[in-house]
Amino acid sequence: MQRISRLRRLAREEEGFSLVFVGLGFLAFLGVSMLAIDVGMLMTARSQAQNSADAGALAGATALGFNDWADRSPTGPAVKNAVSASLTNQVMAANVYVTPAEVVFLKDPAGRDNRVQVTVYRDAAHVNPATASPGAMPTLIARYFNVATVGVMATATAEASPADAMTCVKPFTIPDRWNEVTKPPFDPNDSDFNAIDKKGNAINPPDVYINPDGIDPATGAQMGVNNYTGYNALRDAGLEIILKANNGTKIAPSFYYPYAIPGSTGADDYRDAISGCNTTVMRFGDTYDPEPGNMVGPTQQGMDDLIAKDPGARWDDVNKKVISDKKPSPRVVAIPLFDPYYYATGIQQGRNASLKFVNYLGFFIEEMSGSEVKGRITPIGGLRTGIGPAPEAAFPVSIRLVK
Repeated sequence: MQRISRLRRLAREEEGFSLVFVGLGFLAFLGVSMLAIDVGMLMTARSQAQNSADAGALAGATALGFNDWADRSPTGPAVKNAVSASLTNQVMAANVYVTPAEVVFLKDPAGRDNRVQVTVYRDAAHVNPATASPGAMPTLIARYFNVATVGVMATATAEASPADAMTCVKPFTIPDRWNEVTKPPFDPNDSDFNAIDKKGNAINPPDVYINPDGIDPATGAQMGVNNYTGYNALRDAGLEIILKANNGTKIAPSFYYPYAIPGSTGADDYRDAISGCNTTVMRFGDTYDPEPGNMVGPTQQGMDDLIAKDPGARWDDVNKKVISDKKPSPRVVAIPLFDPYYYATGIQQGRNASLKFVNYLGFFIEEMSGSEVKGRITPIGGLRTGIGPAPEAAFPVSIRLVK
């Protein structure tokens, strides 16, 4: 009877029952820890993997636009730069898995073959070729729930597309390149554009200019963008031009023409726009009035100030690129290119001809000697504003992530 009473009393007592809640709470704590630590680690790894893919895609598109558009081989600059940039951006202190096979070239919606897609991995299915170690990441808490490792992957796509606008443009301009017919071949330092005579009649045969939209301004005919006669960033890279003050007697590729920059109030603004950056956004097809006078003095002062900002920069003639500790060098500038036919017809019509900017040249300022500016043509980046159409043959290239 006493034993039965004792059993009934024990059944009614709640001593020790709190241990059950402690045990359940401990399991819940482990779960929350797993969520806080392992999921947090996974989210960080996913973000780092995306950074790696983004860097690779941007590097590949940059090499495509600035180094070699045609070479898309596994050893070409686009693929090599994409892989190298991705490996430089580690995931949880270890390299991602990425090889030339993970670099793919795609077309944009307009059909241009100008996109680079990069996919990176850090998971058990992919072994990093640099370290020969598994790419998966060990967990801290989840391993006690039979999840010993986790993996991530990320994909990014970047494109090199024609720019539709420019900024930091220098306040002087030169004529765009043309097909030299009257006195071939074209010489960037000595040719003379001849298409019409002093009475406005066409010369036979005339020098021919086709603008970046593929249009012959002399006839209005659509000749096709592939027939654009102007400067090309890759073909003309390294071409030396010695710019001289315009003498007002002929249109030569080496003569620079100061123009009235927006908001300019005179020589001081002109000089500052050379040594610094005029932030006005300038588009293709805009027209500007020539600046009175040749501005030789302000040009020289501005150039001296500009060169002093990066005195050690130099041109590598073997690799056709600028060598500088600054990325980019401030001595790589954008110079407007004007339509030589539009300007020539304006002069023959007896008016103060306007300068129609059809393209923007990348130019490395090597030195200023007297009134002459010596430099080299080099690729340059531009803006993609979406406000206006971008000529297919635009010299500046816009590099951007699209996915």
